[in-house]
Amino acid sequence: MNATASDTAPVRRARWPTFVGALALIAGLAIGVLALAAPLGVWLGIWDFRTGFNLLFNYANAWGDIVALAAALIGVALLVLAFTIGVRPRYRPAVLAFVGAIAAFVGYAVPESYRPDEGIPPIHDISTDTVDPPRFVAVLPLRADAPNTAEYGRTPDMTPERLAQLTREAYPDLTTVMLPVPPEQAFERALAAVDALGWELVAAVPTEGRIEATDTTFWFRFKDDIVIRIRGTDGGSEIDARSVSRVGVGDAGTNARRLRRFFAALTDGA
Repeated sequence: MNATASDTAPVRRARWPTFVGALALIAGLAIGVLALAAPLGVWLGIWDFRTGFNLLFNYANAWGDIVALAAALIGVALLVLAFTIGVRPRYRPAVLAFVGAIAAFVGYAVPESYRPDEGIPPIHDISTDTVDPPRFVAVLPLRADAPNTAEYGRTPDMTPERLAQLTREAYPDLTTVMLPVPPEQAFERALAAVDALGWELVAAVPTEGRIEATDTTFWFRFKDDIVIRIRGTDGGSEIDARSVSRVGVGDAGTNARRLRRFFAALTDGA
């Protein structure tokens, strides 16, 4: 059988596909590295969290989705061209572009996860009791240099009444939790929940029914403080908790999620 012309035609090798794929890879990696460098600089003390947020949102997040889409389209185009016009190498340039797309998407997705859900107000002090919020004692020296006060609703453009209203509207599920157990037992369960959540215990005062702890966020290592109050009732115990950020006007819902995790751990198996 005679070979056809297409069977015997030499495969064209070109350098430009690899060059284009490498450019897409470099662009994607730049976005991914920037997203990682933003919090790393805060960890190492190179810049403050404001600079880190600027790098994360105004650069990595703002350009990440665009670069990811462009790199993915380049990868698809390189594959199509390779198989339609017979340019080799066939897979390597496209793989480079797709890796760049993944890196850029990660750079976009990380800061995107920080954006608050719709309806989340710019507040950073969340308490289940908005009339008589649990008060910090042992944590106060640790917050001495913190921009945010531990006094409920005493920040600029805020009042206790306004903070209470915003909290109730945004987090109606966060209310005082009742447990049908004595205060002593409720205190031990609260301590166990703090330990299970990995918070740093600052104080545990059974006679006052007060537990204080600090939680550190993963990406920017923000220190947020928690105070838990246990009071006895006729039917058992009532537990209130409050979580307050040391820095930042809003918390993107972080403190509320933290309290939900605490109460879930507290009531697990109850």
